[in-house]
Amino acid sequence: MAGPDPRRYLPADVTARISRLEVEARTVVEGFLSGMHRSPYFGQSIEFAQHREYAPGDDTRRVDWKVWSRTDKYFVKQYEEETNLTTSILLDSSESMQFGGRTTKFEYGSRIAAALAYLLLRQHDAVGLTTFDDAIHNVVPPSSRGSQLFSILAALEAGKPAKKTDLFGLLRRVADERTQRGIIVLISDLFTDRDSLFRGLRLLRQRGHDVMVFHVLDDQELDFQYAGTTKFEGLEEAGEIVCDPRSLRDGYLAAMDEFLTDVRRRCAQIVIDYQTIRTSEHLDAVLRTFLHRRTAMMQGRR
Repeated sequence: MAGPDPRRYLPADVTARISRLEVEARTVVEGFLSGMHRSPYFGQSIEFAQHREYAPGDDTRRVDWKVWSRTDKYFVKQYEEETNLTTSILLDSSESMQFGGRTTKFEYGSRIAAALAYLLLRQHDAVGLTTFDDAIHNVVPPSSRGSQLFSILAALEAGKPAKKTDLFGLLRRVADERTQRGIIVLISDLFTDRDSLFRGLRLLRQRGHDVMVFHVLDDQELDFQYAGTTKFEGLEEAGEIVCDPRSLRDGYLAAMDEFLTDVRRRCAQIVIDYQTIRTSEHLDAVLRTFLHRRTAMMQGRR
């Protein structure tokens, strides 16, 4: 049976643009990870694991000068406590993610997941994927092996949005299973109970994870530019209504603004990196915004 076509999520033109971001990605991602990789027990009695070649940004105190004297090459010491920072991508595959015109929210979220995995694996960091609705479906355990991107694309290929969203159940399970701190990337339209959502996100932060939320929404969900009598069919068992959308637009936009403002405020309160994303945005532009934000966060932590 033929495998998934990577071009579905990484078309040639997008791959070319992502490749141009690689220098910027390397600067941001490796700079961020180098700080996270350093053992909090540096200087104490820790079991030596291995040497690795020195890279710009490494702490020069870690250089093994004895090895340098023998080889004329710079190597740094690594210890058992030092592990690569793991990124877990959580992609919402609930029924509401089916919404969209030319590109559904799920398709767009899948492309974000594929592009992030591509960038992180190029940095030789472990990345995994989980798709979910009210249950967990496709799981690709975090890894940095050469075939990992293909495994992630295969899981994305298998994803079929259905059922309701249970974000709290997912986030609680991830918090229980991810015992080492890492990066958690949530890609979702966040159409779920907000209090439950933020209980789950707060739990991840309490466990020491760096959490990012990619809030994916369709243009119509944000702008409500419908005209004429329209039938609206609710997803996730929300029913349907036939009406003139002009009579709803002001109230709808006010409710959407309240929703977005509340989500942004709550994310800021618990130090979660939040980004609203339109499915009409170019993927490389989304990634560039993400990388710039990560740079700002790194500088703010110095």
